[in-house]
Amino acid sequence: MPTALISVSNKTGLVEKLAKPLHEMGWKLLASGGTAKNIRDAGLPVEDVAAYTGSPEILNGRVKTLHPAVHGGLLAQDTSQDNFDLKRINAEMIALAVVNLYPFQETIAQPDVTLEGAIEHIDIGGVALIRAAAKNFQRVTLICDPNDYEVVVAALKANGKTSLELRRQLAAKGFTHTMRYDAAISSYLAGEENKHLTLYPIQTLRYGENPHQKAIIYSTTLHSGPMGGQLLQGKPLSYNNLLDLDAAWRAAVSYQRPTVCIVKHLSPCGIASGDSLSDAYPLALASDPVSAFGGVIATNQEFDAGIASQIGKLFVECIAAPGFTSEALEILGKKKNLRLLEMPNNQPNSTPELRSITQGYLQQDTDLGDPEGTEWTVVTQRQPTEEEIKALEFAWVACQHVKSNAIVFVKGAATIGIGGGQPNRIDCVGIAAQRAGENTLGAVMASDAFFPFPDVVEAAAQHGITAIVQPGGSVKDQDSIDAANKHGIAMIFTGYRHFRH
Repeated sequence: MPTALISVSNKTGLVEKLAKPLHEMGWKLLASGGTAKNIRDAGLPVEDVAAYTGSPEILNGRVKTLHPAVHGGLLAQDTSQDNFDLKRINAEMIALAVVNLYPFQETIAQPDVTLEGAIEHIDIGGVALIRAAAKNFQRVTLICDPNDYEVVVAALKANGKTSLELRRQLAAKGFTHTMRYDAAISSYLAGEENKHLTLYPIQTLRYGENPHQKAIIYSTTLHSGPMGGQLLQGKPLSYNNLLDLDAAWRAAVSYQRPTVCIVKHLSPCGIASGDSLSDAYPLALASDPVSAFGGVIATNQEFDAGIASQIGKLFVECIAAPGFTSEALEILGKKKNLRLLEMPNNQPNSTPELRSITQGYLQQDTDLGDPEGTEWTVVTQRQPTEEEIKALEFAWVACQHVKSNAIVFVKGAATIGIGGGQPNRIDCVGIAAQRAGENTLGAVMASDAFFPFPDVVEAAAQHGITAIVQPGGSVKDQDSIDAANKHGIAMIFTGYRHFRH
């Protein structure tokens, strides 16, 4: 009768998917504390670790599996010497170890966690069990993830044992699990300045930016979906889908009012706010309807039937929203190739940004806009009107999500022309003006960085721009101010730039 040692914090699927099938196949179940109670309450026979070792749990359950009879049973090989040693301490070989750890990562993610509470959730015995079982994968099968219960049970039912290759894969998974667990603890205790980055692979993508490139998506959270959300409809998201959705989502959740952002190839085509998503969507689409074809959409409010019905025949790759009404799902369900990603909330993500460079990585804080307490300064003779200020505020947030050199034309609470990603700013003004067409008269303009020359202000005046917001800080600021005064344009300096390379 083979023996399975079970000691788990996460008891998802434990009885039905693992303990019951093992019992039916004739396995002996050996379990610790709460795990043993869970199995016993299901009507299955189980031996307590304390009874097996002859040593009671101590320190309020903090020490229960750290015993030679347990670790000897895991580490022993099928040799005469190892069998003799096990017999000497009344121990037996353990063929299957089912172990997962105290939820340390989940604990420290709670806003009210204390140092004492975090330390209490540092697993000791579980880590030792995983390492022992993984080290001896030539004989022992390790399960540290409930998602692997069915795989192992299927192998046991089919062959009476697991294959060496499966055991090797599960052992590697175990060492990866403890590595990330230790990294999370180390980062927490070391503080922000010495924080380690822990990533969890959640999906192998069909390919990367192009079909010949392999790609994987990782998450900063264990058992997370893409971008922390849940795919409700459509085939798996692609590498490019995820990049575009991230860009659209970041922009949409930067606003408080119902907002729609349409992105194509990492560039916003249109951003608009309104009293409802139905009000905002046509304005966002009108900003650049040609580029919107084949793009992605993100909203900061629940996607309802009103906006769902407006999409009509527009080809959209994906939609991200903090929820979808049943009516919207019914409408969008008719577009079988449309992916729907339900996000857990509509809050901006403050997770540090990470980008790869040759033989290294860059990490920076996420740009969440102007720091709290920022004061704007009007630097021109003409003061902006109240209507212009509201439009400038909208434009200033929008340009933070456009690739540098970012130029955004806005009317009301909607972009009418967006230019970005060019080596010089004057070209971006031209692109924004081309998108806006004849609608530029009376619009406002935002720029993510200062003007080194007055040519941008001169170009803005030619297109009928009445007010400008920019960081200021150039040695030739006065030249731009003089140009704005000459054309009766109101101009505001914010004191902060928002490059997005």
